[in-house]
Amino acid sequence: MTEKKMAREKSEINEQDDCKADEYGELNVVNIRLVKEPSIISDEPVRCSDDASRLIRELLSGFDREVFAILNLASDGKPINMNVVSIGTLNASLVSPREVFKSSILSNAACFIAYHCHPSGNPKPSLEDFEATQRLREAGAILDIKMADHIIVACGRDKTFSFASNNYLEGNGKDNYQNFKNRESWER
Repeated sequence: MTEKKMAREKSEINEQDDCKADEYGELNVVNIRLVKEPSIISDEPVRCSDDASRLIRELLSGFDREVFAILNLASDGKPINMNVVSIGTLNASLVSPREVFKSSILSNAACFIAYHCHPSGNPKPSLEDFEATQRLREAGAILDIKMADHIIVACGRDKTFSFASNNYLEGNGKDNYQNFKNRESWER
């Protein structure tokens, strides 16, 4: 048998194998493993909103568009990882619980802190920020992954807004926003 004929027969066999795989479909095997590595964020536990702000403020303050990220924490408060969930536009960023909790679940996080930046340099939260906070807090409760805080970082400035520090983490997002607006006008 010539080499050319053997190559042609081998090619025909491969084509038949390919047809069987296509006919019956192919099952891809995916493995997910948790690999313990040292934290690149910090080895110190996050105990309060100021600790949380210090960790991420510098990283997020240089963006020219909204960036939404989460910091996943172990049960002792030590950072496990940080995940950039969404890079948005000048004044908006998509926040989907599905994308937010993907890294929390995979990293076995006990709780998380949500962060996003305001390129305007003003950390004042919008109605959408309050509603997103409520939605993520509620989704986290279902998954038993507590939302410890939501922090807005003012780009180009050393300012942040913490929902937990300002007592806006719990409750209804719309009501909290209205209370925030009322308090803001009263303080003027």
